[in-house]
Amino acid sequence: MPEATQTAKSTPYASSNDFCRIFSREMNGFYVLSFLLTGDRGKAEQCFVSGLEDSIKGNPVFKEWARSWARRAVIQNAVQIVRPRPMEGNGDSNPGSIESDGKTPLAEREEIAAILRLGPFDRFVYVISVLERYSDQDCSVLLGCARRDVLTARTRALQQIGSAVESHRKQLPNVGTKELASRDRRSSVLELLVTPHLATSV
Repeated sequence: MPEATQTAKSTPYASSNDFCRIFSREMNGFYVLSFLLTGDRGKAEQCFVSGLEDSIKGNPVFKEWARSWARRAVIQNAVQIVRPRPMEGNGDSNPGSIESDGKTPLAEREEIAAILRLGPFDRFVYVISVLERYSDQDCSVLLGCARRDVLTARTRALQQIGSAVESHRKQLPNVGTKELASRDRRSSVLELLVTPHLATSV
C-alpha cells in the first residue's frame, strides 16, 4: 500500500490542483491573452474560465507541459467563441476600452489598442504566431486555415500595428534626447504584458 501511495505522489502527470495553481499564479497573463484575442472583457473572462475547466477535465498532460497546455486551452476557447475567418482579416474591429491603471504608459496602451483594432483573424494570427510564438503550421491548425492565410494575415497585422504606433509617436510632443532614448528602450506590449508568460510557450 505505501508503494502505491508513493507511486501516486510521484506521477509525472499534472493534476487538477496543478492546473488550478497555474491559472491562479498567472491569472493576469492568461486574462491578457484572452483579452487580446477576443477584444472583449466578457469573452476574455469566459475564455479564462473555460480554459481552466478544459485543462482540468482534459486528457492527462505531463507536468512540464501543463503551463503551455493551459495557455493553448485558453487560445482554443477564444477560437471557439470568436470563430475568426481569413475574410475577416481586414478592417477595423471594435476594440475594447483600454483603461488607465496608473502604471501602463500611454505608448504601451496605444500598442494594445493597435492590436485590438486589427480585424478578428489578423488579431488572432498576430497574438498566436507573434506573441505566443506558435509555428505557422500550429497557428493554421488552431485557426482551421491554410498556412498562406497565416502568412498574409501576419504581414497585414505587423504593417497595421507598425503604422499605428508610428503615427502615435509623431503626435507626441518634442522630447529631449535622453527621454527619447528611454522610450526607444522601453518594452513593447509583448514585453510589458506577455513575455513573462512566454518562457515555456509552445
